[in-house]
Amino acid sequence: MKYESQRIAYWFFAVCMLLFGLQLVYGFIMAFAHAGYDVLHDIIPFHTARATHTNLLVMWNLCGFMGAAYYIVPEEAERELYWPKLAAVQLIAFVVVGVVALVGFHFSWWEGRKFLEIPRPLDYLVVIDVLLFIVNIGLTIFKGNRVTTTASVLYFGLLMAALLYLPGMIPTDNQTVDSYWRWWVVHLWVEGVWELIMGGILAFLLIKLTGVDREVIEKWLYIIVGLTFLSGILGTGHHYYYIGAPRYWLLVGGLFSALEPLAFLGMAIYGITMAKRGGRKHENRTALLWTIGCCVMSFVGAGFLGFAHTLPQVNLYTHGTLVTATHGHMAFWGAYAMLILAIITYAMPKLTGRKLYDKPSATFAFWTSNIGMISMTLAFGVAGVTQVVLERRMGMEFLAVQEEIEMHFIGLILAAALFTLGIIAFIYNFIRYGWPRGEVRTPQAAEPEPEGVGVPAGADA
Repeated sequence: MKYESQRIAYWFFAVCMLLFGLQLVYGFIMAFAHAGYDVLHDIIPFHTARATHTNLLVMWNLCGFMGAAYYIVPEEAERELYWPKLAAVQLIAFVVVGVVALVGFHFSWWEGRKFLEIPRPLDYLVVIDVLLFIVNIGLTIFKGNRVTTTASVLYFGLLMAALLYLPGMIPTDNQTVDSYWRWWVVHLWVEGVWELIMGGILAFLLIKLTGVDREVIEKWLYIIVGLTFLSGILGTGHHYYYIGAPRYWLLVGGLFSALEPLAFLGMAIYGITMAKRGGRKHENRTALLWTIGCCVMSFVGAGFLGFAHTLPQVNLYTHGTLVTATHGHMAFWGAYAMLILAIITYAMPKLTGRKLYDKPSATFAFWTSNIGMISMTLAFGVAGVTQVVLERRMGMEFLAVQEEIEMHFIGLILAAALFTLGIIAFIYNFIRYGWPRGEVRTPQAAEPEPEGVGVPAGADA
């Protein structure tokens, strides 16, 4: 590691692992409930488990993005983090607010708005916490010795993620208006500015792992940003089809949503091409595996499966069914979870000074978790299509349909168990790395990671 303040990233990554593990527990609670074994209903009702599961996902993803930024930005800016102690305070505040919110869910203290259940008083604390993070990162870049496209795109994505949280706090007593603003947060996060964060982190990893010239990689990054803005903003319209919004959203949402897979296709081509062009064989092959896996799986989950039910003619039947869960699980896993696991895999050897990335447990974690997630997606897909046919086409009652598809959740539980084995292996490897006691080596003395030893700009593939 090149800068002392990069150590703070370790603690964000550690919180990530804890929250991710807890999210899996609540996922199993819901899966067993779907399979007809809702034995914890009196203690943890399904709606509580669902809110906790989804909010844990958001929390550990945000924590991972923050940790990634605290690791990446000092290297990109070529200086120490502006306020290292503020970063520590910000992490503690983030954890406290998150714990209070999650405990509150179990006592029915929430807003009841899907994906934005966090109580309003805590919303303000979240805003303050994220603003501290944005200021800290921004000043580090502004006061740095250089400004790179990678850091700028990452910072802009993080800044816009913070600003787009605010529309969800606009008070209204109208269901349609509330849904309108709510999707500004949810959609423009996961299918908008989070893709910029993804692009920035991917660019950093590919520069470090492949040896391809920075100029080449960052040119691709401009293309990704362009595709994201072209499709992602007006693509929000696919959430407005049937909420009482004007009819023109059927056309606008359908058209621009159909273009959204282009950004993820671009990322897949981007990652694979850079890996092939690279002239270096980085010793941390596991980090490269997670990085390229992120590019491919994000296209499958977010791009292909998203497109499969985004057109209004299809979405009329699939909206609010398990088809959405099919898309959602693979999309979040491929685009954001694998990305965070990739930066953790790259950073941990440098933060701790221990090189455990070539251990069997690291490879086992990658393949087992991905095979498990693919199997989960197939189980969700079969259950979702069955639900659409029985409920939306044949007109069976909702609860009767749920009983009919219970058998599919047995398969889902088995797939989730396989997935969980992979994640346990990843967390086990994380713990084995130990504390962040790696040696701080000045940029001049650090082991070389040249950014132009691969294929130079303008060279043929």
